[in-house]
Amino acid sequence: MGFVDEYKQVQAHSNKKLHVIHTNDKKQMVTSLEQYECDLRLQRHKIIGIDLEYTNEPDETRKPALLQLPVGKTQPVLLFQLSAAKRCTVFDNFLADPRYTFVGFPVGGDKTRFEHVNPEVADFVDIQKEWSVPEATKELESLADVTGMLVDDYYNNMKNKITNEEHKRWDSLPLVMMHIEYATKDVYIMYEI
Repeated sequence: MGFVDEYKQVQAHSNKKLHVIHTNDKKQMVTSLEQYECDLRLQRHKIIGIDLEYTNEPDETRKPALLQLPVGKTQPVLLFQLSAAKRCTVFDNFLADPRYTFVGFPVGGDKTRFEHVNPEVADFVDIQKEWSVPEATKELESLADVTGMLVDDYYNNMKNKITNEEHKRWDSLPLVMMHIEYATKDVYIMYEI
């Protein structure tokens, strides 16, 4: 059964509030992607953030549970519940469209895990490999570290409210508000970077 949950004021970071749609509903997915495509038509660089949260299974069988997509600062962040959704051709075509660049970091695990749900992402860029701090003291430093500090700071502040085991339950529905906030903050900070 499809669901659509909408949140108008999810805290991203500092004073930034975001509109978020959490769904597994095909019609809502199509509507959101149509809005994204209208917005992207006006942009020279058609960049979409992408991130995944996974099922709480052993590594070798873990599958994507939640896909996070932000497009710009005016469109809602889409949290698509893959673990509770049926295959959507419009969604698969959107991911496979070579006009769009999907960015994230690191994306190696996400590319591998995507094979479990079978959508092909045409242009999947690991921005951490494309950009690094010249004075970095370790390989692939900076972007993951910066995001980690911002997101983990939020997560660490929530530890008295959410346990590590609860944090791993991305396929349990309904997601609690802390999951929604974490997923939104995680992907939006990465998109801004």
